[in-house]
Amino acid sequence: MAVARFSRQNLRVVLIDRNERSEFGKKTKRGWTCGDAVSRKSLEFVMENLGIRYEWPEIEHEVDGVLVISPDHETKVLFDGEGYLLNRKLWPQKQLQYLEKFGVEVVFGVDVRTLLSEDNRIVGVKGTSRSGEPVEVRAKVVVDASGSASVLRTNLPIESYVEREIDKENDMEATGRYILEFDRVVEDETWFDPRYCIIHLDQFLAPGGYCWTFPKGENKVNIGLGVQKTALDRRNAAHGLNDNLASLIDQYVRTNRAIVNPREPEGYQDQGNTYSTWQVPVRRQNDCMVANGYVVVGDAAWMPRPIDAGGLGPSLYGSVILGRNIVRAIEENDVSQDGLWNYNVEYVRMYGYQMAGFEVFRRYLQTLPNDDISFGMKYFLSEDDIESIKRREHPRFPLLTNFLRVLLDAELRRRVRERPKLARSLAYIAGKSRRLIKHYLNYPERSSEFPKWRAQLLRELREANEKLGIT
Repeated sequence: MAVARFSRQNLRVVLIDRNERSEFGKKTKRGWTCGDAVSRKSLEFVMENLGIRYEWPEIEHEVDGVLVISPDHETKVLFDGEGYLLNRKLWPQKQLQYLEKFGVEVVFGVDVRTLLSEDNRIVGVKGTSRSGEPVEVRAKVVVDASGSASVLRTNLPIESYVEREIDKENDMEATGRYILEFDRVVEDETWFDPRYCIIHLDQFLAPGGYCWTFPKGENKVNIGLGVQKTALDRRNAAHGLNDNLASLIDQYVRTNRAIVNPREPEGYQDQGNTYSTWQVPVRRQNDCMVANGYVVVGDAAWMPRPIDAGGLGPSLYGSVILGRNIVRAIEENDVSQDGLWNYNVEYVRMYGYQMAGFEVFRRYLQTLPNDDISFGMKYFLSEDDIESIKRREHPRFPLLTNFLRVLLDAELRRRVRERPKLARSLAYIAGKSRRLIKHYLNYPERSSEFPKWRAQLLRELREANEKLGIT
């Protein structure tokens, strides 16, 4: 959509979707799987840049922010500002209207599995139609938006700096959710509030991840959780259990005391989309997102934020930035890695510069027991940290990093003595995050400088893992 919108040469744009028109944008066989939440800022960025408008019914509900609840339910932190809950079945249909309005040729029912290459550059794709007929489309640039497990990226047949594979053990989360209606009997705003998306941190209910209760109305909810496989295995072994993702989601729905008499919604807008599971990347974005004639975006570029697995916001920013850069590259007749390189630079400087720091923070949080998480949220988060989190910035933990403050504040000194290892680790993470941000803001403007930059990044990440005892 962005390429078509920004094009001054009336470029021919083709979008290939494996689904039929009535199921456009469907992610898995079980539905348009998503947490459905997106910030107002992200959606308005797209609408303002592309001159489009989203409203009801594809926007299903408005919220005032995202609340993170500690495991003991004693601390609430406002994690983000105003936002929306989308209907992810209806939203692609509105996108389709704009795509066709802008002149994009949409091809339905074709599963693309192979990239075409010539002379170390990508020149198109090959796929198969629903009837089994081969389909081949040649293009100056191929945009891969086919998800975190993209077979195109994994089997990229040319030399490039694009990472093919993700660390599935440590950097992927298994997630799943229901969309349910329920009876409003118990009013408990730590479990359900129509004004706020709620995230519950709980290493027993969601080991290595978190649970969410996102309102889609006064008595409708998107409710689910995400887990890390190794953390789930450790939890099961420690308690003699055999839980899996599905059983944990059901436990969470039962545990949520505000959700009474849960049931599937009856309307068309949710039909075929009430339960699903999927895999979400939770690391920094791909260190390089371009090759000769080829680019990745969204989950295919591992864009979801490491700290909360939110993928819609970064993907929306990435799409607009990418659209502009593709048009510029084609107009300048250079769709090589160097010609497309500015997409890397612009995305990192606008949005991606904090993701490596959040990756370190997320990995550390996954090692903590519930009582450490509750203690840290209650005593070590300052007002400045909370404001940073609301701005999607890394907390700096000034309570712990200001030596004089710790020295003079007897109560804080006592809390640090209670959890010295936790205090030291959080202070270290704050400093490491600042170094990583500085490194990302120096992202190389030329591809020739990338290997040196990435080698330094990997050294910084290895040092953090060793210091924090993360394997």
